[in-house]
Amino acid sequence: MLKRDDNRARLKTLLPAAVLLTGAGLAVAMVSGRPAARPEPPSPPAPLAAVVRAVPHTLRLNVASQGVAAPRMEIDLVPEVAGKVLRLHPGLAAGGFFAEGEVLLAIDPRDYDYAIADARARLAEAQRQLALEEAQVEQARNEWRALGEGEPTPLALHLPQLAEARAKLLAAEADMAKAGLQRARCELKAPFSGRVRDKHIGLGQYVRAGDKLARIYATDLAEIRLPLAAEQLAFVDLPFGNGAGEGGAAVTLSADFAGAMRHWQGRIVRTEGALVQANGQLYAVAEVREPYAGQPPLLAGLFVQADIEGRRRDDVFVLPAAAVNASQQALIVDGEDRLRRRQLEVLRNEPGRVLVKGGLASGDRVVTGGIQVPVEGVKVRVEEVGEAR
Repeated sequence: MLKRDDNRARLKTLLPAAVLLTGAGLAVAMVSGRPAARPEPPSPPAPLAAVVRAVPHTLRLNVASQGVAAPRMEIDLVPEVAGKVLRLHPGLAAGGFFAEGEVLLAIDPRDYDYAIADARARLAEAQRQLALEEAQVEQARNEWRALGEGEPTPLALHLPQLAEARAKLLAAEADMAKAGLQRARCELKAPFSGRVRDKHIGLGQYVRAGDKLARIYATDLAEIRLPLAAEQLAFVDLPFGNGAGEGGAAVTLSADFAGAMRHWQGRIVRTEGALVQANGQLYAVAEVREPYAGQPPLLAGLFVQADIEGRRRDDVFVLPAAAVNASQQALIVDGEDRLRRRQLEVLRNEPGRVLVKGGLASGDRVVTGGIQVPVEGVKVRVEEVGEAR
């Protein structure tokens, strides 16, 4: 009985200990069987966006074009009478210069001098005949008053003969004037100051009326036809009305000539009468005064680039070309440094830059680079690279 009581006491002592040891063993087993904790990788930094500050500017929007310099006037030198060439102007050679009113070519005048002498003789005869008929009329009137009866007939008073004499005198005077005109045409005078493009005549050569002897052009003005696309017309003041010739837009012409870039100043004086149907372009005509006065001269046939003075526009934003996509949108960084997509109103595209007239406010931060995949609202880091110019 005593032994049974001892066993019970021992069991009460060992049982809690066994439970504690079992629980401890299970805990150790659970801890030792758990997988090792892995360190979480650090989150990637926000992308770095290069931005420029949008600043409004007042710009003069010049327009670029190109054309070929041409003389204001170019004509063929053509005689109106026939004969042998007796004298040529020293400048009547390809590239030669001459002044207005100078005699470029003289034709043998002797045949025309003879015609003047013959016309003078016929004029004197007509004058004599008229004087005779006038005397006959006066005599017939006196005789009719003395001897005649009733009303005299015109023939009795020699009136038809007088009219004939007067008509012959007018014809003789016309012949005299014509002979003098033909004689004057033996000298071909320059109608303007100019230059010779080419000539087809030599001293002593016989020429006929209507032969083309030379090609000459004026040197007081040079003209350049400048094609303008329809969208360019909004940026430049052009003389469309009847007041063309003064006050048009200024033009700077440039060309690589004689190994250096040369410049000439001109002005738009008129526009041509219609748009070109094939491409919708309009030609504006620029004028350069005294193109041969400077050095080097603006030679006829020279291809030139034209920078036409444009209109002034206020509140224009200038952005790098990389800041605007093909849909005319730009990325803006807002006040919380998050990306926002902005639709712009583009004024025009230029090499390396875009001119914007709407969709931006002064101080906006416009992304120019650094964002590979733009996501609306994503947080970014900002690196300002200056103002948009």
